[in-house]
Amino acid sequence: MVAVTDKLPTATGRDEDFFLRSAIVMAVLIAVGFTLQLALGRSSFDSPPLVHAHAIVFMGWVAIYVLQNLFAATGNATLHRRLGWLAVGWIAAMLVLGCLVTAAMVRRGGTPFFFRPLQFLVFDPASLITFAGLTGAGIALRRRTEWHRRLHFCAMSLLLGPAFGRLLPMPMLIPWAWEATLAASAAFPLVGIWRDTRRDGRAHPAWGWGLAAMAGCLIVTEAITYSPVGSAIYRAVNQGSPGASIPPLAFPTPPGAKPAAT
Repeated sequence: MVAVTDKLPTATGRDEDFFLRSAIVMAVLIAVGFTLQLALGRSSFDSPPLVHAHAIVFMGWVAIYVLQNLFAATGNATLHRRLGWLAVGWIAAMLVLGCLVTAAMVRRGGTPFFFRPLQFLVFDPASLITFAGLTGAGIALRRRTEWHRRLHFCAMSLLLGPAFGRLLPMPMLIPWAWEATLAASAAFPLVGIWRDTRRDGRAHPAWGWGLAAMAGCLIVTEAITYSPVGSAIYRAVNQGSPGASIPPLAFPTPPGAKPAAT
């Protein structure tokens, strides 16, 4: 989130409280999702350096988002502006590392068993690109505070997918596991719409654009996944790797389960 004025708008203190509290809820949700998996022994710190770099950068964004909302709520324009420009470069690192980790998981055959490998290869980058687009729109509209904070809120909601993927009963949601995490993420903008409508009698149009971007991410992901383009991407990414032998649209065998007889 980027600000360019020396003084942050303070006319809507109740808005600032809502966005700060929501940012904290999002951060807690992400922390609980990943910590739960660690506590249950389903994940560990024994991962390649690329995964650790990815985790540091993405958790760093969570901290940036919370701090930006805190600075906005307390009227600290100087820190809000400085951290905002740092956030611009941070997004580029998120895009690169997110795509690299996704490709690495698919290449080694490490796709979670409740996702189709090809769909996983497509929806992760698509979600990140949509996040970056909404964030960029929020930056471009930084002088229009009501748009600025709501577009950033919608962008941050998209990043909740991995947390929901660790909290929802994903095996029970096959074959709609990813779609379920996206729907859960969309609940946050829907709360924003409810809150605006209850307070002002109407919802701010930024919420509609945010939800439309999420819907667009869903449509593009499904269109690519089940098209020749998706198949070509899958072959190109997996060339010369163990992932090349894994069917792109078949769900992987769950851990501990015996492969189906052929």
